[in-house]
Amino acid sequence: MSPTSKYEPPIPDLPLRRVQDMGLKELERIRLLLRGGSVIEWRRMHFKAWDEVDRFLRLCQIDPTRPHDEAWVRTVLADAVEYLRKTFNYRVADPVANPNMIHDLFLYASGQLDKKYRKIACIVLKVMHVIQHIEARDLLFRTALSEAELSELVAERVASAVADARSKGLAIVDFSDSIKTRESVITKLIAKRESTAAAIYDRTRFRIIVAERDDVLPVLYFLLQRLLPFNFVVPNQSDNTLIRFKDMVSTFPNFKKYAKQLHLDVDYEEREGKPHNTFSGSTYRVLNFVADVPVRLDAFLPPPEDDDRERKGRLTLATCEFQVVDEKTAQENERGENSHERYKQRQLDVVLKRLSRGLVVPKHKS
Repeated sequence: MSPTSKYEPPIPDLPLRRVQDMGLKELERIRLLLRGGSVIEWRRMHFKAWDEVDRFLRLCQIDPTRPHDEAWVRTVLADAVEYLRKTFNYRVADPVANPNMIHDLFLYASGQLDKKYRKIACIVLKVMHVIQHIEARDLLFRTALSEAELSELVAERVASAVADARSKGLAIVDFSDSIKTRESVITKLIAKRESTAAAIYDRTRFRIIVAERDDVLPVLYFLLQRLLPFNFVVPNQSDNTLIRFKDMVSTFPNFKKYAKQLHLDVDYEEREGKPHNTFSGSTYRVLNFVADVPVRLDAFLPPPEDDDRERKGRLTLATCEFQVVDEKTAQENERGENSHERYKQRQLDVVLKRLSRGLVVPKHKS
């Protein structure tokens, strides 16, 4: 089927937020991105009002005013409730299993409506999150959409968000996107030490360079408000050598006062640690994170009223890597052992060693 129509839910505009004005909600979401966390670990949501939930749903590419979208969300909700009742014999209260408006589910999980439903609403939303991922992948496999077409769709969304950020005065000095070549994908897979290395998260990569280190946080939060729903950050795939979370909390009084309310204690990152990319130079500093960008596939599907598929979701997820760094650090990252050429050579050395173990090693070209 050739693309015939394209639809994206309109996302209401919001004023920019200074770091000094951010609260617990912003702190938790930024932390999730910085450390590559998972919402499955969260105990509560942070939505305070109906319009905030409505905007979040639109950010997820779900338009609650469209009957088909509303019906689809309730299908995922029903699946989650059935799973919990069948697998764990959970008593899911009717206000959670069948809310008057889908927005109520998020407000229950945030403790803004009847607080006795907060825990079960959180659990239901976590299961819905997993089911949505399954459905999004399944739709992609069953749709006549090439990888190049999906990359183009997600690149359009990201470029539009970055242009919007620049128009609002955020200090983005450079933006670029790239898609890994076939040779690069092969090299990276062989360089991985896992016995099965099927996942390449940075096949599509977006690089954002900001003016100063202080510009990083406002840009990150703008992306979370305009492009990347916080729950779609891919766990365990962030490489953050740019911003130390504990220092960030202690630097800003508005963050420091929420330290004891965090899902994980403020020292969590220090205790857990995280191995540095073995191919990067020892002084290389950057923030890399991976996120699933929601993309609607209406243009590749029949109209909702003519859709006779058993499952009728209309959005998929495009996994992309984002690299964010300030201009000074970006320049330092291209010097000496930190340079991209040195990085690639260290990677190639490991690949050659793994391939040629016990065999003849090819001679270097003169």
